[in-house]
Amino acid sequence: MLHFKDNTEAQVIADALHTFPDECCGFLLGHETENDRFITEIIVVENAKDGDKRRRFEITPLDYLKAERYAEDKKLTLLGVYHSHPNHPSVPSEHDRVVAQPFFSYVIVAVSEKTFVSLQSWRLNEDFQFEEEAVHLANFATSL
Repeated sequence: MLHFKDNTEAQVIADALHTFPDECCGFLLGHETENDRFITEIIVVENAKDGDKRRRFEITPLDYLKAERYAEDKKLTLLGVYHSHPNHPSVPSEHDRVVAQPFFSYVIVAVSEKTFVSLQSWRLNEDFQFEEEAVHLANFATSL
């Protein structure tokens, strides 16, 4: 199960609402046990996608490198990536699946007209298909 700690889910949702109608993106950092992941920090990054950012996001290799170094310095684990789906469900697209990496949690936030709709997390299985990962939301934000 994925657990958001220290108001991190509100930070992810706020980024999605602030970035609407474009897709937002960022990193999820924290710790994990055998069965659980605990998100204790996020890193917001700029959507580097050229062109229409309403349907795609891109994170630069430099942003990945910075996030990995930050996690190492803080003794955290880079556990995943989040992004938003403006006016679409929080279900991964085929593009999301193709660019996904094993191990990571992929959190998707659905936003409709600047209102939070849903947040779901997904992980690739051994067949490189997404399976939903249970999420425990400690603090709910509905809109800003």
